[in-house]
Amino acid sequence: MTTTAAGLDVETIRKDFPILSRLVHGDKALVYLDNAATSQKPRQVIDSIVDYYEKHNANVHRGIHTLAEEATALYEGARDKVAEFIGAPSRDEVIFTKNSSEAMNLIARVLGDPGSARRLGPGDEIVITEMEHHSNIVPWHLLAERTGATVKWFSITDEGRLDLSNLDSVITPRTKIVSMVHVSNLLGTINPVETIARRAHEVGALVLVDASQSAPHLPLDVTSLGADFVAFTGHKMLGPTGIGVLWGRLPLLQELPPFLGGGEMIEVVTMEKSTFAQPPHKFEAGTPPIAEAIALGAAVDYLTVVGMPAIEAYEHELTTYALDALSAVDGVKIIGPATAEGRVAEISFTLDGVHPHDVGQVLDELGIAVRVGHHCARPAVIHYGIPATTRASFYLYNTTAEADALVAGLAQVKKVFG
Repeated sequence: MTTTAAGLDVETIRKDFPILSRLVHGDKALVYLDNAATSQKPRQVIDSIVDYYEKHNANVHRGIHTLAEEATALYEGARDKVAEFIGAPSRDEVIFTKNSSEAMNLIARVLGDPGSARRLGPGDEIVITEMEHHSNIVPWHLLAERTGATVKWFSITDEGRLDLSNLDSVITPRTKIVSMVHVSNLLGTINPVETIARRAHEVGALVLVDASQSAPHLPLDVTSLGADFVAFTGHKMLGPTGIGVLWGRLPLLQELPPFLGGGEMIEVVTMEKSTFAQPPHKFEAGTPPIAEAIALGAAVDYLTVVGMPAIEAYEHELTTYALDALSAVDGVKIIGPATAEGRVAEISFTLDGVHPHDVGQVLDELGIAVRVGHHCARPAVIHYGIPATTRASFYLYNTTAEADALVAGLAQVKKVFG
């Protein structure tokens, strides 16, 4: 696979994705711009799932027969690939979950466990941001209800950035955890995680980062982020559904109590007591998502071959092009940063006089797949005083021609509802 100084060999990449060649509504070429919800899968990832089930299907860790040993090697090999992809100091810091929501719920749940040395209680504070996905809001509300802790947050500026003017008063010695999104799924904003993490650690707080929208698009080094935990999901980064990752600093994972009980996460079980395995298996109770983890490893291989710096550079060009093209459409208002600086290719917008659901329906009839609604980020949508947005989100296989198709589609929307 080749890259150029300007970006990627996108046409070669597109040939790896079978779904991109299909037609919808009879004769309409698919223009897939819903990557923030889920990405498409290259043939290499699809083949890895088929290969596992056709040749290696067995449960992991428990058997000494050939298939069990092969399945275990593939599953643990995927952990090695993920650890290297995110710059984890140890493979034992990589925990497989079913998605990033489960990964963040895991941390929120164990911080409310009576057996946790870090259990929150009345007077303690949890800090999030106004631009979080619901999966990084609801678990903290639940934790606060269980423990008597209080939830605080950073607000959003009109430009779609975090307002950190009150950094020292939001994060205080009462703060026990700061949980924040690296890249907003609504606004595309890249947040200054390092700055916030530095302040959090000054007061002894933990830091969890939701990297669901950054892991697919940006080089990710978990240690340089300054976080204690990082969560992301496989299906947004070319991998299958049903697989996510929680990275955590090993001493913390060793200290925290387990999330779920069952097979594989134990050390010794008697009728009187259970003791637990070391991370990562301590947090992987029961039969794991074996095929999904192997396929996530294949997705990581694919992204590594293409090169995350090359993907970032290409998408920056594509974001600039798409923002300029959309901004030139009469009646379009971009929700979030107006330029490509400090953001990724996830662009939410409104169209004067037309509800986003109507925009999405007309675009779909033209073969253009976008996402409409509040995108599980309702507090951020409310901040802008709107009921919903249309979101076009791009990835490494999208083109400027598809951005042009979106603009042409909006012209059709205006004709229908003009």
